[in-house]
Amino acid sequence: QLQLAESGGGLVQPGGSLRLSCAASGFVLDYYAIAWFRQAPGKEREALVCDSGSGGDTNYVDSVKGRFTIARDNAKSTVYLQMNSLEPDDTAVYYCAAALGCGPTFGTGRNQGANYFTAWGQGTQVTVSS
Repeated sequence: QLQLAESGGGLVQPGGSLRLSCAASGFVLDYYAIAWFRQAPGKEREALVCDSGSGGDTNYVDSVKGRFTIARDNAKSTVYLQMNSLEPDDTAVYYCAAALGCGPTFGTGRNQGANYFTAWGQGTQVTVSS
């Protein structure tokens, strides 16, 4: 059974950094694409980045390019999201998700390609505030 668990969220000041972790269990991480999404109160879910795995492509949405970086450690079955230059608009619950690929619609449309992902973590809260 595919399971994901996020950690590392918290309160950070504007301009600060956080690193989120997504621990995977029940499957071989390298075979799966891992994506990060977020959802702020009253807003639609937003796709952030998808890493295809196995040396494939990494796809960042424009709003986080240059600020967020995804990295995976397959030996530890963990995927990280390094977030720099955080802004109050980055406040949200952050989720990681797994699928056999990023899918053809990642980051587009109202659903942001989320339906393609079959396993989700419980989310971790990130609050950016002074």
